[in-house]
Amino acid sequence: MFQKLLVVLLGSLGCVAAGAAQQAPSADFSLGYSYLREGFTDGANANGGSLALTVYPKDWLGITGDFGVYHTSISGVSADTYTYMAGPRFAYHRERRVSPFAQAMFGGARLTAGAAGVSASTNGFAWSAGGGLDLSLTRHIAFRPQFDYIGIHASGGTLNSARASVSIVFRFGSS
Repeated sequence: MFQKLLVVLLGSLGCVAAGAAQQAPSADFSLGYSYLREGFTDGANANGGSLALTVYPKDWLGITGDFGVYHTSISGVSADTYTYMAGPRFAYHRERRVSPFAQAMFGGARLTAGAAGVSASTNGFAWSAGGGLDLSLTRHIAFRPQFDYIGIHASGGTLNSARASVSIVFRFGSS
């Protein structure tokens, strides 16, 4: 009985190893909803969306461009935040169904606010660090939960923010 169980176990491991050798996509595009907590204490909750395009020159290394738009309205003041960043993504594509990744990005941000016909805006430097999981739905479509820290340096101060996103990912090339 033990020998049969061992044969079944070793055969299963062989199938898993064969499935683990899947080739990574050459690119992916994601589009989704994002919740942005602008400022950890005494901050604002903003809702919006983000889209990202990643090109993979290596199966484990991607170059990602990310653009996000977030909106909030507090006590008659309407505020929008726009982020545009790019940087490296380190991905583990060995598993067919689950592909974790971590990324660091740098770029810019635009903050706008307005109330009673008066508006103001500022531009600043933005950076981000975070990661997520691509959960395969089909060979070319995945669901992505993601969490990122986003820092924005503008008008002499730094706004520390957290972003939680859920996206649909469209994969291109091999997978």
